Amino acid sequence: MGFLVSSSLQLISSIPFWFLPRSLPKQGSEQDKSSPTSLTLDGAEIAQGSNPNIKTEITKGFLPSLKRLLGTPAYFLLLCGSILKFNSFIGLLTFKAKYMEQQFGQSASRANFLIGVLNLPAVAVGIFLGGLLMRRYKLSVVSGAQLSFATSFMGYLLLLLQFSTKCDNRPLAGLTVSYNGTQSVSYNREMLFSDCNRDCSCSPDEWDPVCSDSGITYVSPCMAGCLSSSGAGKNTVFHNCSCVSTSFPPGSSMSVRQGQCPHAKDCSRSFTSYMAVSVLSSFINSLGATPGYMVIIRCITPDLKSLALGIHTLVTRTLGGIPAPVYFGAMIDSTCLKWSIKKCGGRGACRIYDSNMYRIIFLGLITCLSGTSYFFIIAVIILLKRQFWRPDQETELQTPKASKGRKIMAQSDPPEEKGVSSRSPKLSSDTKECIEVGKDLEA
Repeated sequence: MGFLVSSSLQLISSIPFWFLPRSLPKQGSEQDKSSPTSLTLDGAEIAQGSNPNIKTEITKGFLPSLKRLLGTPAYFLLLCGSILKFNSFIGLLTFKAKYMEQQFGQSASRANFLIGVLNLPAVAVGIFLGGLLMRRYKLSVVSGAQLSFATSFMGYLLLLLQFSTKCDNRPLAGLTVSYNGTQSVSYNREMLFSDCNRDCSCSPDEWDPVCSDSGITYVSPCMAGCLSSSGAGKNTVFHNCSCVSTSFPPGSSMSVRQGQCPHAKDCSRSFTSYMAVSVLSSFINSLGATPGYMVIIRCITPDLKSLALGIHTLVTRTLGGIPAPVYFGAMIDSTCLKWSIKKCGGRGACRIYDSNMYRIIFLGLITCLSGTSYFFIIAVIILLKRQFWRPDQETELQTPKASKGRKIMAQSDPPEEKGVSSRSPKLSSDTKECIEVGKDLEA
């Protein structure tokens, strides 16, 4: 249902784009407007009215433009870093709800609800503030790259804190604890059987968990060695469970109830800490999204901007969006302790995971991919400094020289004016003497 709603909203939002003209008019004289031109991918202008083979020219210029684009070191390194970063992002986005479900005992609906209510607004606010920072302080391409790296690295450090927010494995007899209550994680299905249930002819593929008063979960009432039951549905209680008595002193309750045992009370505090760190990490990471996007546009020549954005989107979605869920899922499935069996005999969904290994593999993959991407981003910053800071320094050195030259010219101008003004009285006195001599001669 969610896919239908989101696709419908995207289709409605695209309607205004259908009314845009095929090409926007260029600013200039009316002659330019009468014969509109378009740029090919290699920067050559083609008059649309004079040349009917525009598509052929664009096709011919694609491969040289692509070669120029990938030959730009800063763009290529940024593309490699983006692929690694996008892999970690897709893996986190795909399996985060499942991680919250398995690690902290949250339901799937509650996990997705919390992600939508807490994480997504934090990301939206972070992207908006990142663009506002770029506009307010007019950051250069180097400063934008540094801001993107700083915010991403701060989010990376917060991600490392999530290793400490954890919940222990649920006590599950035969899988995470033995039937006598000792801690021991086992992937062997034979460990589900014990002396207390070996004569019950239980199926190891059955999954109908029951919870004892001690907090230990059993795979099924049969595996718990129960002989009778009362109630119906979720209120069913099983009695005279022989396996329950093996881990408790005589006189304790030998009954179990339907469903898994809940996590310990301290797990709720760990989940609160996890969500706080997760929301803060999402906000800080999204602050560098807009500056990082602007770096892609500014690190290349203007005629390659559209191609650069298209290639960046295509490559990251292809090499990051497709393989990441596959190998993330394969690594996570390796931590499964109990698989369900389909009616046809095939393997179904995982019933329970080893929470500790799930946390290490899931967060470890994300941190490894993100940490590797920072080597490429640091190399991009170094290249951008060499490319953009040298011209800036030259202009800064030239401006003081120009200002000094203006001051010297300004200081040299007053004497000349004084010379002119001093000469003008002499000329005026000479003319007066000439006029007086002329009058005497006339007299």
